[in-house]
Amino acid sequence: MSSRRSSRNSSRQTGGVSRISDEQIADLVSRLQQLIPEIRSSRRSDKVSASKVLQETCNYIRSLHREIDDLSERLSELLESTDGESAQAAIIRSLLM
Repeated sequence: MSSRRSSRNSSRQTGGVSRISDEQIADLVSRLQQLIPEIRSSRRSDKVSASKVLQETCNYIRSLHREIDDLSERLSELLESTDGESAQAAIIRSLLM
C-alpha cells in the first residue's frame, strides 16, 4: 500500500514519459478554477468538478480568442481610417508592436 501511495503523491517517469500525480492534477485544476471568472465568481462552498473546470477553461480561452480577433479588426479599421503620418496612427502602431 505504501508504494501505491508514494506513486500517487509524486511524479514518476516511466519509459521516458513523465507522470503527474493525482495531487498535482488537483492542484492544477484548483489553480485554473481561480483564473476563470465564471467559476471564480461562484460561491467557494460550491464544489466544481475537474471536468467542469476544464470545460469552462476551454470556453474562456475561446472567448478570449474572439475578443482578440474583434479588437484586432477594430484596430485595423481605425488604422485604415487615420492619416498614416498622424500622431494617432503612431499611437495605434505602437500598440500593435
